[in-house]
Amino acid sequence: MALIATETQNIDWQELVAGLNQFLRLRTTPIGMKLFVQKGELDSIERIRRPKHVHTTDQIVGQAARNGWTVGITAEDLVGAQCQTVIGLAPRSDEWLSGDRMAGVWYENQEEAAKHQAAMDVVAFGQYEAMAVSPLVSGRLNPPDIALIYATPAQMILFINGLQWTGYRKLEWGCVGESACADSWGRALATGEPSLSIPCFAERRYGGVLEDELLMAIPPTFLPSVVEGLRNLSRNGLRYPIPQYGINNDVRDGMNVSYG
Repeated sequence: MALIATETQNIDWQELVAGLNQFLRLRTTPIGMKLFVQKGELDSIERIRRPKHVHTTDQIVGQAARNGWTVGITAEDLVGAQCQTVIGLAPRSDEWLSGDRMAGVWYENQEEAAKHQAAMDVVAFGQYEAMAVSPLVSGRLNPPDIALIYATPAQMILFINGLQWTGYRKLEWGCVGESACADSWGRALATGEPSLSIPCFAERRYGGVLEDELLMAIPPTFLPSVVEGLRNLSRNGLRYPIPQYGINNDVRDGMNVSYG
């Protein structure tokens, strides 16, 4: 791994989020997600909420990102195995792998649905009993396993540019289609890799994700170097919002500002 990471104990969460907002003007609250070995550990989190209703994981994430809440869940709080399995609270059972509930809904038949299920990145079952989400600035999940950053495509490419400022490597992701949470928090939790996704229908319908938002799930150790990269890009005039130069203008004047 060439990208630069920082020890989490050295992260000032409020300063970090202030940096992201300074350079990207994020509209949605950056949040953290953390898995817990025992569900009783949730009780030690300050001002944590427990669901009164059955939800999707998308809704739980949305309650932190859209409402600013700190929320803890166990498998029983989630609507079914599709949500539970992605975060390791249920096994990749034969029934789950069959994709029978998605056949004829999202995929032509069960064979196609089963291919989808097999392609999903999920946390291994048997390690954890609970999960919590909270705004990064709260510091209540210190440290979270991953951060979730919602951003527009323009904001997101600059975020990635900041990530690649030092320790460059090509970043590659996949898209499973529906259940795109497997592309974001499922993959990031399972691999420790920055994981970009196009949020799916369910995330937008139930999780409040806006139609122009992408989602980056990323271990928080990468975030200080992202902010530092964004700071350097800004010094070079490469900042958000990206000003429109004009599609009919002579490009040389604009290019000369950056490249000379």
